[in-house]
Amino acid sequence: MIIDELIARGHSVTIVTQSATPSIKTDKSPGYNVEVIQVPHSKTEVTDTFDRLIKYWMYDVPNTNKFQAFLKLTEITDKMMDQNKALCKELFARKDLLEKWRMEKFDVLLTDPVIVCGELLAQKLNLPFINTLRFSYGSVMERLCGQLPAPPSYVPATGLGYTDHMDFLQRVKNVLFIFFINILSDVLAMVKWNHLFTEVMGKPTTRCESMGKADIWLIRTFWDFEYPRPLLPNFKMVGGLHCKPAKPLPKEMEDFVQSSGDDGIVVFSLGSMIKNLTKERANTIASALGQIPQKVLWRYTGEKPETLAANTKLYDWIPQNDLLGHPKTKAFITHGGANGIYEAIYHGVPMVGLPLFADQHSNVNHMKAKGAAVMLNFNKMGTEDLKQAVNDVINNPSYKESMMRLSQIHRDQPMKPLDQAVYWIEYVMRHKGAKHLRVEAHNLTWYQYHCLDVAAFLLSIIALVVLVFVKTCSWFFRKCFIKKIKKE
Repeated sequence: MIIDELIARGHSVTIVTQSATPSIKTDKSPGYNVEVIQVPHSKTEVTDTFDRLIKYWMYDVPNTNKFQAFLKLTEITDKMMDQNKALCKELFARKDLLEKWRMEKFDVLLTDPVIVCGELLAQKLNLPFINTLRFSYGSVMERLCGQLPAPPSYVPATGLGYTDHMDFLQRVKNVLFIFFINILSDVLAMVKWNHLFTEVMGKPTTRCESMGKADIWLIRTFWDFEYPRPLLPNFKMVGGLHCKPAKPLPKEMEDFVQSSGDDGIVVFSLGSMIKNLTKERANTIASALGQIPQKVLWRYTGEKPETLAANTKLYDWIPQNDLLGHPKTKAFITHGGANGIYEAIYHGVPMVGLPLFADQHSNVNHMKAKGAAVMLNFNKMGTEDLKQAVNDVINNPSYKESMMRLSQIHRDQPMKPLDQAVYWIEYVMRHKGAKHLRVEAHNLTWYQYHCLDVAAFLLSIIALVVLVFVKTCSWFFRKCFIKKIKKE
């Protein structure tokens, strides 16, 4: 969306990607240039590793003790990081390409820091750069690298499922979780990345230090979704930038929708990353959907469930935004991906959340806390649970009212999210950076940031004053009282 809008406004855009990318078409350049970095792994290896991660997170993590799950997830993510590291090495081995880009004199570099290397490329090319992301696990990147204030008393870490109203024990867990994630992140960066950043830059450099040099952080959420929290001048909320009014449906799909009558339809999608479900889960879901009066449009590419009813139609792909904007849509069953949630907010459609992995549990928890969703455990729910959840969301008006309130908040902005994202990109281009928006915290040590040196100094002064006072009192006591006792 951002790239399309930049092109529409007359900007020249170059996308740097790898030969194994599963998402960007490298054979065509629809309005932008594509530079492909050849990597030693294949597209199949990338997708297989990612599919393995998703499958394990979906089915095995809930039934495995946390330590074993952590070790297994670490093993899989290590493989993904190795692929990412290979991309970085191949990129900076292309001296000809780096020199070509220096000669082209770009104005700004836009990167998603979840994929490592963009911030390093910006420094090598001496370019201002912008981070754009939905979240980092535990919000480590934003807190540690972006210096975004996050008081653990009311800012819950991503992954815990807490709201901004935490009781004492939740605050304890929040503090400990953040501390653990901070340590883990530092160790991971030190082991996996810092030596590469130092090698490329030719001087001691950490990944977090490089990431913190970003001029602007475009955060793909907004206050319709987030809990209130402090922001810095270079953090801009652009959640829902992909949302847009619904377009007419294909005729065959519109006919099916219209056949629902007054009952309306339910839109169901677990996203593009879920290619198959277990037979047992698919039959449980299909059986539940067959017992509601609404027609159901289900994006599903696996084996047809045996319990599939006449009111449910399977599609390899659905125009999700257009369906959610259709007047007959009553509810949205979703895995809780950020894009789907924002389309539901934009169109005011209440949800049944079946979170599977990554940020999805946190996303659905946010919507549940705001009264706009029901959340179910994907692996443990039964047919009756899903049926009841869909009926509750549709028949209890509070869910629709809550979602319409969030929709009004989302739409009540002085500038559309996409326009705001492009504005700040062009702002960085006009001013050749935005260092004037970065806080001085980036140049402080951890003990200076927390004023521990000041606290130590003041405690030393207090200790000195107390010591002098005690010594003085002791001297007077010995001088006056002990001599008087001796005389007597």
